[in-house]
Amino acid sequence: MGLMSRSFRIGVVVSIVVAGWILGSGLVWLLTPVPNGCNMTFMYPTYIPISPPLNMTSNRYAIYLYHEGWKKIDNELHLLKLSGVPVLFIPGNGGSYKQVRSIAAESDRAYYGGPFEESFFQQAGFTSQEAGSSSLGGLRKDVLYTAQEQYANKLDWFTVDLEGEHSAMDGRILEEHTDYVVQAINRILDRYKESMEARSIQTKDTGEFLPKSVILVGHSMGGFVARAAVVHPQLRKGAVETIVTLSSPHLLAPLPLQPSLGHFFTRVNDAWRKGYETPPTRTGRKRNTEPPLGRVVVVSVFGGTQDYQVRSRFASLEGIVPPTHGLTIGAPGMLNVWLSMEHQSILWCNQLVVQVAHTLLQLVDKKTGQPFDHPQMRLAVFVAKLRSALPQVFGWLPSSSSQLLDGLDDTNENRVQTTGEQRRLVAEGGKLVKGDGTSKLTEGAENIAFSCPKSTRWIVESKEKDLEVEQPTVTVLAMDGRRRWMDIQRMAAKGKSWFTLVTNLAPCTGVRVHLWPEKAKNAEGEKALNQRLLEVTMKMAQIPAGPSQAQIEPGGQTEQPPPSGVLHLSALDLQGFRYLTISVAPRPTVSGRPPPAASMAVGQFYNPKDGKTVFSPWWLLSSTYKQQGLIIKENHPIVADFSMAVSLGTLPMSLEINTTSCGSTDSVLAKSKPTESELMSLCKLRCFPPVVLVWDPPSGLEVFPNLYHETISVDSSPAIWGSRYGSEKTTVLLLVDPHCEYRVSMKVSLFAAASRFLLMHSLQVAAVTVAVLFFAMMRQARAWELDAPVPSVLNCVESNMMFPFPFITFALGPLAVYVMLTVFGTHVVPPLLSFVAVSSFCYIFANGAIAVLAICSMTVFYTAASLQVFLKIRWQSWEGRWHTRGLRWLLTCMSGCSTLQVVRTVRAKPTLTVAVVATVLVYLVHPALGLIILLLAHAWSCHGALCRYSLSHRQQKNLPRPSKRGNSPGKGVEGWKGQVDGFPSLESSGTTFGETQLEVFHQRQGLLLLHLLATIMFMPSLVAWIQRPGMDRTLPSFVDSFLSFGLILHGLYASNSDANISLFSKLRLTGLPLEYAGLSVFYAVAGIYCYISGLALAPYRAFHAMAVIGYITTVYRLREKGVRGKVSNLTEWMTRQREERGLREEESVKVCEILGVAVHTSLTANALPDIYANKLNSPVSSHMQRKRRWTLEPDNVTYPASVVEWSEAGWSFLKGQILYSVFELSLPLLPGILDTFIPSPPTKWLHIFQAVRLPDFWDSALESTATDTRGQGTQAYNIQLTGPSIQRAGYCKEKEVACWWTVSERAQRLVVS
Repeated sequence: MGLMSRSFRIGVVVSIVVAGWILGSGLVWLLTPVPNGCNMTFMYPTYIPISPPLNMTSNRYAIYLYHEGWKKIDNELHLLKLSGVPVLFIPGNGGSYKQVRSIAAESDRAYYGGPFEESFFQQAGFTSQEAGSSSLGGLRKDVLYTAQEQYANKLDWFTVDLEGEHSAMDGRILEEHTDYVVQAINRILDRYKESMEARSIQTKDTGEFLPKSVILVGHSMGGFVARAAVVHPQLRKGAVETIVTLSSPHLLAPLPLQPSLGHFFTRVNDAWRKGYETPPTRTGRKRNTEPPLGRVVVVSVFGGTQDYQVRSRFASLEGIVPPTHGLTIGAPGMLNVWLSMEHQSILWCNQLVVQVAHTLLQLVDKKTGQPFDHPQMRLAVFVAKLRSALPQVFGWLPSSSSQLLDGLDDTNENRVQTTGEQRRLVAEGGKLVKGDGTSKLTEGAENIAFSCPKSTRWIVESKEKDLEVEQPTVTVLAMDGRRRWMDIQRMAAKGKSWFTLVTNLAPCTGVRVHLWPEKAKNAEGEKALNQRLLEVTMKMAQIPAGPSQAQIEPGGQTEQPPPSGVLHLSALDLQGFRYLTISVAPRPTVSGRPPPAASMAVGQFYNPKDGKTVFSPWWLLSSTYKQQGLIIKENHPIVADFSMAVSLGTLPMSLEINTTSCGSTDSVLAKSKPTESELMSLCKLRCFPPVVLVWDPPSGLEVFPNLYHETISVDSSPAIWGSRYGSEKTTVLLLVDPHCEYRVSMKVSLFAAASRFLLMHSLQVAAVTVAVLFFAMMRQARAWELDAPVPSVLNCVESNMMFPFPFITFALGPLAVYVMLTVFGTHVVPPLLSFVAVSSFCYIFANGAIAVLAICSMTVFYTAASLQVFLKIRWQSWEGRWHTRGLRWLLTCMSGCSTLQVVRTVRAKPTLTVAVVATVLVYLVHPALGLIILLLAHAWSCHGALCRYSLSHRQQKNLPRPSKRGNSPGKGVEGWKGQVDGFPSLESSGTTFGETQLEVFHQRQGLLLLHLLATIMFMPSLVAWIQRPGMDRTLPSFVDSFLSFGLILHGLYASNSDANISLFSKLRLTGLPLEYAGLSVFYAVAGIYCYISGLALAPYRAFHAMAVIGYITTVYRLREKGVRGKVSNLTEWMTRQREERGLREEESVKVCEILGVAVHTSLTANALPDIYANKLNSPVSSHMQRKRRWTLEPDNVTYPASVVEWSEAGWSFLKGQILYSVFELSLPLLPGILDTFIPSPPTKWLHIFQAVRLPDFWDSALESTATDTRGQGTQAYNIQLTGPSIQRAGYCKEKEVACWWTVSERAQRLVVS
């Protein structure tokens, strides 16, 4: 036992240390300031109020129209001129309507300033899932706006004032915001109609296009409100077709702790899933009509790793909106943004709001002045203008045959996807097959997807400037106007079949790349080859360029400029071609813009297998305590592919890249042994800065330019169940100069890992914490069922942390159940190693949290009880002294309040008072307030029990200590320290009053902690409720009130030990009997349910388990109350019989074994008055006393002691065999008893003796099938057990009365002969 206890303590200490370290380290890392690369946005805002309609349901909210400009305007005249594209901004949790100013101001500047200057980098295209069955193959030239054009219409930005309410904390507030936004959308469309009608009256012009829909832009919870408004029944059909959300949760709320909030999210998401399904006909066939949400496109933009409030997993549209209508993209992978930003920064970060504003303006159709009607067209614009092409260039995202092309030709029919087979046909002078099955001759490189437009100015190279490159690596250090030839087949023969070019030259204007089937011998041959060559210049993808050194004079740079583009060609892309040419424009030919201060381009043929490195989980774990590294030697592949076996969202990596050499010898420098700084200066001049691309399927792309030292983390965790990306690998791609040698050092950052654990798995920990507490209460309930001392919560946690069992059972058992529940679903099973490891850490963290709560609460209660007992004893010692007379007089005056009727009622029925007050608060005010009342009741009970324990302990300190109860050899039965012939003795079987009160405290402490967690989960909702003005507070959600009422019932009825009465006579699971199983089974099931809810990121479901247990306990107690009434009627009848027959007190009825045991075990344990157990001095009496030890208070005794008495002789044990002691049957009462219990219909007898069982300590004697022993020379008893039946027979020699009692599963009867 000592070793076991030591292991228990070690487990608790480990859990506390782990939880404390994760919490402390994570908070330190999260609170560390992180540099923000965002530029500030400036504006001159004006907010014009919009008059609400008469049918507005709420007057506390308002609608405004934004106007950008510093000049004062006429509001009415401005509203009269409304003719743009309506856009409604919805603020988030605690947000202001004025947060629209940044994006609205930039959209105004974008409209008047025109589109972006045209670039020729590759644009992202549809994936196969995004393309679906759509016939949209690309965007024509006349669809997107060019720099020479003007946007067709401007954006009119509206915003709603939601009073800064915290919609992320309360589901009722979220529903009210949704209702108002629906009304605001309808009002905005009506306002446009009113303005157009007013203008038509003045100008007689009705040729304008009236807006049919409103674009919704929501931040944080405003994005979810936008989606909720779309499926609202009061929204007009087609009123919303485009939604853009900025850092908005879609899958779950950031704090899904309130049941109504979680249910509202579930209801809205279910409606969206059904909205994209075609409703079937009555016969079950699918309709040919469009789904209800078939025209709605949703774009979700999340902030990345620096957004601590909304993680990418929550912002994902996966499983809610199909890929054909939805796009999820992170700010770090967005074009022209490339930054991870905070939750609020996403609203004002200039790089992002500018890109979003121009993208929204690109949605406007040039013909109608309103957004495109086709949903695929709108999604194509978002994909092209927001998503980077890098994931498709490197094969991380699958491309589609209907890839989006930035059409620059005059016709869309020439826009084809250049697959490897098509490139081979081009090289051979063949035909390209179009989508309709016809063929079209290739008319030159200009007609291929990635060729530069004809309008691009370029000087044709002369053969005199051509350079033959024999090495696999080519370097360009200046815009020299030369064309460099590289032999593809020669490089492929050496195993180098892939080509990558990294440069800072702009495609089409600074550099061009072509693939040639052969090399022409003269100018005429080259002209003929122009029909067969393939240009791949626009296959170059843009990468963010890091800060470059300012150049004082041309050629005076001291380091290489950072690259801004990468061209990646696989072996399939090069198939069928012989040569690759890199043409660099001469410096004077760059039109309209100055050339870059320093030019660079490095291209290389390489074998991708040479640069690929896989880091195993054990290698990554070893780097937690020791920095690991590797050397990338010179002439290495330009692309170094690092594959992390464990996601960097689980184990963030600190990456450091140092240049050790750059192909120079000591003779290059003046010194024979150059210093490290001199060597670094030379290498910076020779090698371009490293660029790191990080790809993680759930979180997307993140680029780190000019990286030398950085902690790399991704905003995802594959250990979370439900992602369609089953792989947990994170790809880290290094673009490094092949001329230099690098030392790459990597080390897992434990502080960053702790912060990611808190951010990604805090919801799991919240639900698992409730599960751990349920497991602890299960042990308490099971101890009561086995008549063992009720352990404290801390002891239960210690027991559950014992390794290997039951730690593995509680930590990993629910995981197996969860796998079984979801393996047949649509989710992809996450990687087993990470899932088990992270879930185990969640379980350990939760145990540590419960242990800390238990220790703190015990410390507080013990301190308060000790202080009160000390003051009480001291006050008694001061009684009668003169200096306490004044204080006693004051207390006497104050005690007069106890005579009031209200006070006397409360004192007489405290449980009823708590129930009434808590219920009123739960249903009419707020559930958290009702739970606080329940917590106060628990705290008062815990304090009273500890005070009584302390007083009893002080009074018995000088008395002999009663012997402690130990474990008997029987099955789960409490024995006694003193034994006779292997059986408990009669003198050492009692439980002291102090021990009883200590167990009361342990049981109440478990309830206190459970309901404390429930109250904490409601606290965010309470804060949001308090923040609202007093007159605007509405009734709480019925779901919250109903579940909270179940918690109140659990707290009131489960606070008494009698609630733990066995609910099942014998429950057998897997062959193991769980006799007398009661609430412990429900607690175990509730713990597993909460654990699974945590894995599903739905901690609010823990309220379901708490409420169900409360209602089950209530139903059982109500049933027990009815049974108790029947016993009361029986005792009253026996009292009348005794009085009528005039029996003396000493001849009072001594209840026979039949009546006593049957009533005790079959009906209820607390149906017999407490005085029964107190009159007994036997093991049976001790057994019953322990069953009633929590209610041994004089006030609870309602029956007279003279009614029923047990035999003082009790039960005796002779030489290991059970002998029933004498229970004399009074002959005058026997006929009446038999008439009462055996009426003509036997059904009453069945319900009286249903599910009868023997006390626990009889199990040791059941091996004997027959015993015939004479006791005291008067009675003989025979005990026999056969299967599920129990037969007991007794014979009274003196009275000549024999009775047999048979209890079986089929029938119960009493026979007297």
